Amino acid sequence: MNKVGIIMGSTSDLPVMQEAIDVLKGFGIDVEVDIVSAHRTPEKLFDYGKKAHTRGLKVIIAGAGGAAHLPGMIASLSPLPVIGVPVKSRNSIDGWDSVLSILQMPGGVPVATVALDGAKNAGILAAQIIGASDKNILDKIIAFKENLKEKVINGAKEINA
Repeated sequence: MNKVGIIMGSTSDLPVMQEAIDVLKGFGIDVEVDIVSAHRTPEKLFDYGKKAHTRGLKVIIAGAGGAAHLPGMIASLSPLPVIGVPVKSRNSIDGWDSVLSILQMPGGVPVATVALDGAKNAGILAAQIIGASDKNILDKIIAFKENLKEKVINGAKEINA
């Protein structure tokens, strides 16, 4: 079974992270969603990171704002690929603090990082990772990309009509 873990530092991140949930469900991929704060629930973070692969997760998407330690800390604990979503929070410096906190990981602890509030792309990337070993999901990704191409072609036809 393919399942993606989607975690975030607080419920205030859910409006952004919902896009990843929706994308993955659209591809028929199960999701496990939880709140895991790197600073307020460190014991939960350690437990989640160390055991995620034992629950059937294939990829973890971690969204965080401000100091944004969640994706990197999960990546340090889990053998699974981690995709970080920097979230522009109310205490953020235009989101750049979150982007850089997730992007600038030390060697040996990779975190794939998407754009600020880019949870949709995180969901697509997680599906692509799963699609590398699951033909059913791969076929859905191929169809998704074909649909993107068709939208551009049709848009060009409309403006040139």
